[in-house]
Amino acid sequence: MQFVDEATIDVRAGSGGHGCLSFRREKYVEFGGPDGGDGGAGGHVYVEADTNLNTLVDYRYERSFKARNGEPGKGRQMTGKSAEDVVLKVPVGTTVVDVDTDEVLADLTAADQKVMVARGGRGGLGNVHFKSSVNQAPRKTTNGTPGETRRLRLELKVLADVGLLGMPNAGKSTLIRAISAAKPKVADYPFTTLIPNLGVVKADRYRSFVVADIPGLIEGAAEGAGLGIRFLKHLARTRLLLHVVDMAPLDGNPADHIDAIADELDRFSPALAEQERWLVFNKIDLLPDDEAEQRVAEIVEELGWQGPVFRISAAAGVGCEELVYALMNAIEERRLREQEDPDYAAEQRDLRARLEEEAREKIQEIKRDRRAARDNDDDDDDDDDDHDVEIVYEP
Repeated sequence: MQFVDEATIDVRAGSGGHGCLSFRREKYVEFGGPDGGDGGAGGHVYVEADTNLNTLVDYRYERSFKARNGEPGKGRQMTGKSAEDVVLKVPVGTTVVDVDTDEVLADLTAADQKVMVARGGRGGLGNVHFKSSVNQAPRKTTNGTPGETRRLRLELKVLADVGLLGMPNAGKSTLIRAISAAKPKVADYPFTTLIPNLGVVKADRYRSFVVADIPGLIEGAAEGAGLGIRFLKHLARTRLLLHVVDMAPLDGNPADHIDAIADELDRFSPALAEQERWLVFNKIDLLPDDEAEQRVAEIVEELGWQGPVFRISAAAGVGCEELVYALMNAIEERRLREQEDPDYAAEQRDLRARLEEEAREKIQEIKRDRRAARDNDDDDDDDDDDHDVEIVYEP
């Protein structure tokens, strides 16, 4: 299976059919006059969100899409047939960007949301339209207009209420397995998570939220080190972030790990660093209760942390229920506030828009740097940068 979260495609709408130059010809009708019909309209190109898709892999191999042209008009004032539209299906959460202008054409965040990305040309006029009292036999027609041509970049960002981040092997995948039905790969070595994983968490019968787990971050991620940088953009639509911290790391100090991740977030996107973040200390069952409490207090004091703090063991299920209900309550409060407070809702929309723009710019910057590095190394084995956005794994 392949997970592709970005693809560049070319789309071309159909051109309109030309108008027809024709005159009526019938027995016993000496001067039948003009009867040329209009040309048909060219097909439009649409992009539509489909809940059955979760990757842009279809656009990895086929990258050019063209709608048909409208048929030309015919005699007897017959209008040419208009071409059918082309509808490109993409996962919910896909952003459509014009490569040439960097204009965001659409942000498909709801199922069946549909937007036109290339307009088909209009059909030309037949000579019947140009008949007048002083021109009984016009020989004038118009051609159909050309369809729009665009080069588009499709960017997929998963839709989730909560985003998990942290160092490799911090226990993010174990946590999402513990609180949802998602079953991501879990192993005792780093970088077991290669793609974003989504899980639906049910707090009660009619209360649920979606959590996203992305590959672990390492120091230098903002410059492209490791895997996590490729997927940080998937946190753009979350309402809050859970920073999962390993209480018993094999190397380093948990406080240093927290600072390192915070620094990478800020370097990747200052707006992402502004997102509300909770600290979740995982694997507390590996330490005695008193020692675990003391260690958490020391880390919080060392960091000067003012936000929420949770102590859990995802593997043993300790503290997970309390965390789930706290998240559910916080998400519902934010949803309600966005509905009742227009200023807060506008502020959140502005923050998400700024985050997505910064993430897009950072990803493109890293790609340019990597292409330049490959050019300097005279490596011509792979002139396609799709590997920057494609992860292949075996389930």
